[in-house]
Amino acid sequence: MTQNHPTSPRALVTGASSPIGAAVARRLAADGARLILHAHANPARAEALAAGIAAAGGTAEVACFDVTDHAACADAAARLLASGPVQIVVHNAGTHDDVPLAGMSEAQWRGVIDVSLNGFFNVVRPLLLPMMGTRWGRIVAMSSVSAIMGNRGQANYAAAKAGLIGAMRALSLECAPRGITVNAVAPGLIESPAVAAVLTPERIAAMVPARRAGRPEEVAELVGFLASARAGYITGQTVSINGGLA
Repeated sequence: MTQNHPTSPRALVTGASSPIGAAVARRLAADGARLILHAHANPARAEALAAGIAAAGGTAEVACFDVTDHAACADAAARLLASGPVQIVVHNAGTHDDVPLAGMSEAQWRGVIDVSLNGFFNVVRPLLLPMMGTRWGRIVAMSSVSAIMGNRGQANYAAAKAGLIGAMRALSLECAPRGITVNAVAPGLIESPAVAAVLTPERIAAMVPARRAGRPEEVAELVGFLASARAGYITGQTVSINGGLA
């Protein structure tokens, strides 16, 4: 419902210290949102990002909690909601622990699913009813090309990211009557230190039809659009951004 669009909605980005998370936060701040930057392992990086957003004229604060800890998420949500509803949530927090399934430990399986999939539930659920009360909201789950085409050594990661797509589809049906859209973004190979450590530019060019890795800012532009009033009739969708890889 465009008429209910707030002028400066509060926006929570989980995993905000990652390259994609930081780019998304900067994009949303530039669009007028008041940012809440989630951090767990890298609070100093999130604080630096908040300072950069403030220096550029935006508003940002840092919230530190573990998305896999249900009680900690509930406590964090209560603190955040004391200042009003959160109307944009981008669940970007995720982790890799790559190994072929035959050699994968239970801890490796559960650990990856805990952050992406259980983290989505832990973060979104306590924010949902206050968001519904405003009759406007945007929820974006960061999935992956691995959820769509699979990837060797990533059964845990692919399962977590595919689970997000299923959760998003169901939640979109529950939220649509309240003016809230719920979508997933599925990036392919995006520039980051982790990608650079395992793939050369030549290898990426051979794999990706666009012959390059994507930039975090390109993913952020897509998320920014889905989080805007312009995307009010787009919900329940998984939007790939992968240079033609899948």
